[in-house]
Amino acid sequence: MIKRIPIKALRVGMYITDLNNDWIPHNNNRRRGVIRRDETIEKISRLGVYHVYIDTDKGLDSPDAVPAAAVDQRNETLLQQAGGLKPLMKPRAALDEEIVIAKRIHSETQSLVGNVMQDVKLGKAIDLAPVHELAENLQGSVFRNANAMACLGRIREKDNYLLEHSVNLSVLMSIFGKAMKHPLDALQQTVVGALLHDIGKILTPDAILHKPGRLSPDEFEVMKQHAVHSHDILASTEGIGELTLLTAAQHHERMDRSGYPAGLRGNEISLYGRMVAIADVYDAITANRVYHKGMTPTQGLKKLMEWSGDHLDPELVRQFIRCIGIYPVGSMVLLESGRLGVVVEANEDDQRLPLVRLMYHTRFRMQIPVETLDLAAPGNQDRIVRAVDPATYKIDIRPFMA
Repeated sequence: MIKRIPIKALRVGMYITDLNNDWIPHNNNRRRGVIRRDETIEKISRLGVYHVYIDTDKGLDSPDAVPAAAVDQRNETLLQQAGGLKPLMKPRAALDEEIVIAKRIHSETQSLVGNVMQDVKLGKAIDLAPVHELAENLQGSVFRNANAMACLGRIREKDNYLLEHSVNLSVLMSIFGKAMKHPLDALQQTVVGALLHDIGKILTPDAILHKPGRLSPDEFEVMKQHAVHSHDILASTEGIGELTLLTAAQHHERMDRSGYPAGLRGNEISLYGRMVAIADVYDAITANRVYHKGMTPTQGLKKLMEWSGDHLDPELVRQFIRCIGIYPVGSMVLLESGRLGVVVEANEDDQRLPLVRLMYHTRFRMQIPVETLDLAAPGNQDRIVRAVDPATYKIDIRPFMA
C-alpha cells in the first residue's frame, strides 16, 4: 500500500515511491527504491522535504503512515472548500472571439522572450519597450477573457518548455494579480518579471539545462544559480521596475526557508515573490517535460494544497485556486452521465459549474459527437464527478481546446 509518512519517520528498509518534492521545479532528483543507509535519509531531509510516500508492500511500514488515498481525500476536501469561494473574474468578451486574439499575442510573446534570451546571450542589452508592449497586450486579453489565454497554456510541447513556461507564468500572474485587484502598474511589472524570470538560464550550461537524466548535487547547485543570474541581468537593465526584479529573483523562495537563492522565510518574501512561487510551481508540475510527466491541473492544485504552510503561502494558494478554478481550463472531467469533457471556460458565478466540451462516453467506450455543455444552464442535470487524466482514456485534449 502507498502511504505518506513524515520525514522524521523514514527508516532504513523503507521503500520510497515519491520524494514529494516537485515543489522544487528544477529538481529532477526523484529517488525511488529501498533506503539502505542513514546517510540517504539525511540527504533527503536537507532537501527541505517534510513528507515522503512509501510502498509498504516493498518495504517497512510505519505507525505514523497515512494511506495515500486518505491524503488525497483531505486534499480534495480542501480543494472543494476553496471551490465554494465565488470566482473573482468575469469575462467581457466571448471566448471564440478572444481566442483568435490570444493566439496571436501568445505566439508573439513566445517569440519575443526567445529573441530577448538570444540577445542577452550575445551580450546585448534588453530593450524593455517591446516587452512592456506585449505584456500590456497579454494583460488586455486576460482582462477581456482570461479563459482564452488559459486554454493556450494547456496546448504545449515538452521540447519548448522554457519559452512556454515563461509565457504561461506571465498569464497566470496576470490572472492572479487581476483577481487580487493589484494596481495596473504593479500588475504590469509582475507580468514582465514573469516573462523574464528565467532569463538567467542563458548562463546555465546546456549540458545541465537540457540534461534528460537526474542532476547530480553539484549540477543542481549550478542550476539554482539561474535565479541569481536573472536578478543580476535584469538589475543592470535600464528602466527595470522594482517589482519586476522581485518577481524574477524570488520565484524559487519558499515559506520555510527551503527555497533559493536567498533562503528567505515567510514574510521576508515579498507578496509578489510568494504569488509567483505558487504560479511557478503549478505550471511546472502540470507540464510534460523530458524527465517528468505532468500532473493534471486538478492534481496540481491538490499538491499546492498539500504543500501549503510549509513551502507555499496557504492563503495565497486559496486565492490562486479561486481565480483559476478547481477545474482549471484544460482539465478533463468525468460527468455523472459517464461522458468525458474538457473544461474550456470557467463559470463567472460558481467555479464548480464550468463550460465543458464533451467528446467521449466512458460507459460505451466510444467517441461521441463534440458538444459544448454549460453545467450551469437551467435544466441541466449533469454534474462533475471528478477530474481525470486524459492519458487514462488515450485522449489528446489539444484539438478540443481552441
